[in-house]
Amino acid sequence: MKVAKFGGTSCADASQFKKVKSIIMADSERKIAIVSAPGKRFADDHKITDMLYLCHQLMEIGIGGEEVFASIKERFLKIQNDLNLTIDLEPELDEVEQKLIAGTSRDYAASRGEYFSAKLMAAYLDYQFIDAADIIRFDQNGKYDENITRILIKENIKDSCFVIPGFYGAQENGSIITFSRGGSDITGSIVASALSVEKYENWTDVSGFLAADPRIVDNPMPLRIVTYDELRELSYMGAAVLHHEAIFPARQRGIPIHILNTNAPNDPGTLILPRAKRTKSDPILTGVAGVKDFMVINVEKYRMTEDVSFLRKLCSVFETNGIQIHHMPSSIDTVSLIVREESMQGKERKILEEIDIYCSPDRIDITPGLALLAVVGENMAMRAGVSARVFGALADAGINIRMISQGSSEFNIIVGIANDDFEKSVATIYNEFFRENHDDSASH
Repeated sequence: MKVAKFGGTSCADASQFKKVKSIIMADSERKIAIVSAPGKRFADDHKITDMLYLCHQLMEIGIGGEEVFASIKERFLKIQNDLNLTIDLEPELDEVEQKLIAGTSRDYAASRGEYFSAKLMAAYLDYQFIDAADIIRFDQNGKYDENITRILIKENIKDSCFVIPGFYGAQENGSIITFSRGGSDITGSIVASALSVEKYENWTDVSGFLAADPRIVDNPMPLRIVTYDELRELSYMGAAVLHHEAIFPARQRGIPIHILNTNAPNDPGTLILPRAKRTKSDPILTGVAGVKDFMVINVEKYRMTEDVSFLRKLCSVFETNGIQIHHMPSSIDTVSLIVREESMQGKERKILEEIDIYCSPDRIDITPGLALLAVVGENMAMRAGVSARVFGALADAGINIRMISQGSSEFNIIVGIANDDFEKSVATIYNEFFRENHDDSASH
């Protein structure tokens, strides 16, 4: 049995629904489909989830929203009518509108995109519909409850074919809770893991992962095989084909994840495996990715290492203010904390004051505008001189390196550079490690 998740582009309109059905019917093992809310049909279109968030916001502050919901309703009814489905969503859509007017939760509002998408897909495929609220459980604190979810999935999904909405679940009292954006990937992975299926297929609008962002690098090399660890690094650092949290449930059971293209179903895609046999003849790197808009907070204290509680007190300042520390390189008397700029908005002065009170540093300075670049590949550990090539290529390109961090596993190097140097840095690293191999393979 396979679990097949289809993203927003795959569910955008009736023509995309037809492609999904063709894919499902081509393999009898595709018994479970997870669907996202309808995405953009064309460049200037709007995603249904974005429209639901806007609708909720407008109704919450009492300045309308009915026109936005009318557009949402029209989108779903058009799919229903274009596919000549006997199901009638209009009464339920009207009920959701009344709940929005009455002040329902933001998570409930956002979840309805996936809910109605799954209702339509189940009717079109003649599969059973299961509401994610009945099988994906969150505890009273809004934290995903793996144990109860696993039990509910096994109890409710047995010998049949099902469509399940992604992105959300519910607490025991029925209150809807959503995952972070892109969370339909997580739902698919959770269901695949609970049922220990053969493979988790993730159908999207690209033919798998690429070694670099195609908006930066022209025609980057496609990746046929990636390991969970490599994918985790690349996804976390901006390679947006798969939600980085979707890796964990599948990884627990060693379930392969196959990234495939709904619009080009015969393309090989990218297969994500627990391990891959790497040889010295394989490419050194798997990929390069990154994210802009980080901030460096440098904290200097003489004889810092002699204060055994220093790092605990420093980190607690960020923890109590709800700010995630992404990296923390250090030297004998200095530690640098890398955080997202947006997370510090409105909190910067408070953070600095608390560091001063609890840690008594000799100096604090802040540098905004940092981009983090991840150079990733399990094969790096088998080769000498990889770091020298990374830093040498950036130096030859005139790019100043502000931060370096390498994990003990030796399959990733994180480099901090200025936001303005980000695109140039990605292209530089790609050309250094991939361009010759890619050009050779293309010529054959």
